[in-house]
Amino acid sequence: MDYKNLPRMIDISCVKTNSSFEEMYRMIELAKQYKFICCFSMPYYTEWLIEQLKDTPEVIVGGAVGFPHGNDLTQIKVQSAMIQKALGCQEIDMVQNVTALKNGDYDVVAADIAAVKAAIGDTPLKVIQEVAYLTDYELCKGAEIAVKSGASFVKTGTGWADKPTTVHHIKLIHDTIGDSAQIKAAGGVRNLETMLEMIDAGCTRFGIGVNSTVKILQEAGIWVEGAVKESASADNY
Repeated sequence: MDYKNLPRMIDISCVKTNSSFEEMYRMIELAKQYKFICCFSMPYYTEWLIEQLKDTPEVIVGGAVGFPHGNDLTQIKVQSAMIQKALGCQEIDMVQNVTALKNGDYDVVAADIAAVKAAIGDTPLKVIQEVAYLTDYELCKGAEIAVKSGASFVKTGTGWADKPTTVHHIKLIHDTIGDSAQIKAAGGVRNLETMLEMIDAGCTRFGIGVNSTVKILQEAGIWVEGAVKESASADNY
């Protein structure tokens, strides 16, 4: 593939508990230069982030709902999604109810996703499985439910878990949903080799933190040296 197209597959993200304005500004500088498809922050920063990127229409802003555990009441998720859409978010990434899925409460999982989708209408919804906590069966079941409930993407993780997304996870999701929705990998995608392997397995979008994004751009040979200072913060996305 043409590596110049990689930024259009990346949702560059600052979704840590301690993401600072310094790191946010760095993400914004990178987004303006490389035209990543989307930027994500925690909701505290959302309105400000949209304002910062208003003159860069190629880069949209996404809204994070239910981070990191997904076990909020559905009404809270719905309100969060609606508010962030009203602010200007053009995609919504919501964490499924992981506990309900593991308990086998599949109707609860489906209703939770469907309610958020109904609230945001045509806005693309990415449903986060949080694969680090799931068995292979639970992952496949969750992916199936997500697509049937209106997900445009099945997403692997929040980046908060202690285990990374792997190519195995991508293959399982792709085998389950086929082309009925897209796949977004997030959590532990920190080098070009992993990214390319996941693309081959069926992944079309990636959620990647600032420092790992820079490393991937460098490995792909499309990084402009000295363009943006390195952040002291370590990625967890």
